[in-house]
Amino acid sequence: MKIQKTYALQNIARIVNGRYHGDAGKAQSIRFLLTDSRSLLLPQHTLFFALKSATNDGHRYIAELLQKGVRAFVAEQIPKKLSEAYPDAGFVLVEDTLSALQMLAAHHRTNFHYPVTAITGSNGKTILKEWLSQSLHDLYRVVRNPKSYNSQTGVPLSVWLMTDDYNMGIFEAGISRPGEMERLKKIIRPDIGIFTNIGPAHDEGFLSRDEKIREKLNLFDSCKTLIYCRDHTDVHKEIMGRKYKGDKPVFFTWGKSVDSHVRVIQIQRKDHLTVVTLFHNKNRITLNIPFSDDAHVENALHFVTYLKYLGMSDESVIDKTASLQPVAMRLEMNEGVHNSIIINDSYNSDLHSLAIALDFMESQTQNKTKTLVLSDILQSGIPAPVLYREVASLLDSKKIDRLIGIGPEVSTQASLFRLPAMFYSGTDAFLAQTDFLDFKNQAVLLKGARPFGFERIVNILQQKDHQTILEIDLDALTHNLNVFRSALSPGVKVMGMVKAFSYGSGSVEVGRVLQYHHVDYLAVAYADEGKALRGGGITIPVVVMNPEVQSFDTLFAYQLEPEVYGFPLLKRLAEAVSAGTASGSLSDEHIRTGFPVHIKMDTGMHRLGFLPQELTELVTQLKANPQLRVASVFSHLAASDDATHDSFTGQQIQVFEEACRSLESQLGYHFLRHICNSAAITRFPEAHFDMVRPGIGLYGVTGDASVQPLLRHVSTFRSVVSQIKQIMRGETIGYGRAGVAHKDMTVAIVPVGYADGLKRQLGNGGGKLIVNGHRAPIVGNINMDMCTVDVTGIPVREGDGVVVFGSELPVTEVAKDMATIPYEVLTSVSQRVKRVYCQG
Repeated sequence: MKIQKTYALQNIARIVNGRYHGDAGKAQSIRFLLTDSRSLLLPQHTLFFALKSATNDGHRYIAELLQKGVRAFVAEQIPKKLSEAYPDAGFVLVEDTLSALQMLAAHHRTNFHYPVTAITGSNGKTILKEWLSQSLHDLYRVVRNPKSYNSQTGVPLSVWLMTDDYNMGIFEAGISRPGEMERLKKIIRPDIGIFTNIGPAHDEGFLSRDEKIREKLNLFDSCKTLIYCRDHTDVHKEIMGRKYKGDKPVFFTWGKSVDSHVRVIQIQRKDHLTVVTLFHNKNRITLNIPFSDDAHVENALHFVTYLKYLGMSDESVIDKTASLQPVAMRLEMNEGVHNSIIINDSYNSDLHSLAIALDFMESQTQNKTKTLVLSDILQSGIPAPVLYREVASLLDSKKIDRLIGIGPEVSTQASLFRLPAMFYSGTDAFLAQTDFLDFKNQAVLLKGARPFGFERIVNILQQKDHQTILEIDLDALTHNLNVFRSALSPGVKVMGMVKAFSYGSGSVEVGRVLQYHHVDYLAVAYADEGKALRGGGITIPVVVMNPEVQSFDTLFAYQLEPEVYGFPLLKRLAEAVSAGTASGSLSDEHIRTGFPVHIKMDTGMHRLGFLPQELTELVTQLKANPQLRVASVFSHLAASDDATHDSFTGQQIQVFEEACRSLESQLGYHFLRHICNSAAITRFPEAHFDMVRPGIGLYGVTGDASVQPLLRHVSTFRSVVSQIKQIMRGETIGYGRAGVAHKDMTVAIVPVGYADGLKRQLGNGGGKLIVNGHRAPIVGNINMDMCTVDVTGIPVREGDGVVVFGSELPVTEVAKDMATIPYEVLTSVSQRVKRVYCQG
């Protein structure tokens, strides 16, 4: 969320036609927009819009945000007592806060001139947006909506993210009534448009399906190009007959029609794959789409057509299409209990998306009994008897074996369904009256509108085969990255540290997230880690901090960039690069520009690195080996998180700056300079130079006490209670009889031990676990695979969840109990512990 352009609150008042109230001498510099008080990042640079809705009023949260340090507000009324209590706060008074938010975003949009693509349609917007932004990362720096921020509020918040750091924008836009797209069009101002499809979602807000198409097409009035499927006859008719307000866009279509620019010749479905043959520019292209349902295939063909419009080669399109992955925001398939398969599509519920989901289930679970769990379909705009008659017909055509209807409306239409069916008034009734053994060996599609809370059903049905897991919150990782980015000046790059299995979190998975969010470099300890990143699809530069002579071939083969910290290593590397140039093992780019190296300076930590007095010889050696090119010069701060050593840290920074100045002067070219770790990023902003290196801070831990509350826990180490026992006074527990019951007690055995990363130092009362929100001391010695905790007085049952560390028990506290540092705790979690990645 780095916004290069900042706005004074008084200027924002003029932009949104509001009246400024406050001390004109207090010019707040606004970088962040906030509409949800729970998502506050940096109060001093945040502008809160007090939005009103049918269910909430943002004005209620002004007092709370003032207490948290926010001093800039856009509101429809000013709370007089609060403005008097906080004379340093500034308020912009407007008639409509949502309109003001949209006006500010529209103004912000005018500052950027790179191409912007807008996506609309009934289904597929988010998936297509995510696929495009992920697949284009090697060619463009793409700004896009977070998640499904496609509403009247979400679009302006998304467009506000535009900065000069990006060179392409991809935004999705959704509407539910006439007039809304006209407002979003002024905010997005797209150059390229994609119309995915049309279905019944939000039909109730429009007089007809044709009116809904026309309203959506308003988004593309000023587009240069419009991409769509020519086979969608209703959409094609409206596009062809439309009178555009600006110049008529160029149409770039796909479909089976001979007039399509990308013509579909043949579609062949296999087990989990669809082979599509296309014809474009007289070339035949065969694609392997890694999905077999109609929805994903249609999304993939929009994706392919867009890439061809950009002029991408057939080979690149084929490779990128084969690499498409499911987007975990919509329909997901997982193993369930009792040998079942669970398909979770409880994101929305309408007739069109139901058809898509049923098609997916049909293609993926051909040898299973098929059960649909369906809630009331809300906001369809169709009379209930007509709607559910269509549903019944659809279920017959898709050969669904059983229906479970949840909700009063679907229950009243029970007589329309000819297949075996059961009906419940609500989700609570279903959960209370259902034996989940009935789902044994079945494929179960969960299709529920959000108010029905189908996630409770998912939690019961989904397979939980790993009792001890490390849960990685990728949203929290991104949040933490943005916390540190928000402290940087425009143009300062970021090198994300993913060494030691990304501090236990999983190098490839974390690396993908950081690459996705446009981190400039990744850094690992050893070449094998870099090789694994390349194998996982990481394409951005990767620095190897501890290169070994025997790993040089790996460096060359996978285009990894080594740290160089001493003359022997420099000599051996220069020789290897020369040999690699002669043998052709180096890339053409590295032969042409020089093999990139990262020079480590020892500025006082006295670990690895060249000393300042060695600079003259270093320059001599570098000039004698022009096959090497210095990409960056860096150093390590010894105590940037400790205020008692700030004077020493300042000396290190000064020594580093002088060394870089001398090196650059003598080498005659510029290189990147970086010295700041996580704590230094926020404590020593004068030392950001060209790049910073957040490490453990990305994972939620920093030595800067003022920033720690802003960070979110990324890793949660979880287990369960395997067994509960009653122990009598005087009895002993565990190996060596080290645990002694000094009173009658209840203990729980938890399947996590020192082989999982729970250190033995925490045994015998040295540490605790969280059981049902209560702290339970560890009793006796910790074993290889399990431990015992005292749960006396704690309400607990076998199977209940246990937290080893996480938000309830911070890793910093566990580290303190172990007399160590959080780095050791995080990196000690064994790789036999399954990592589970969550997002959204």
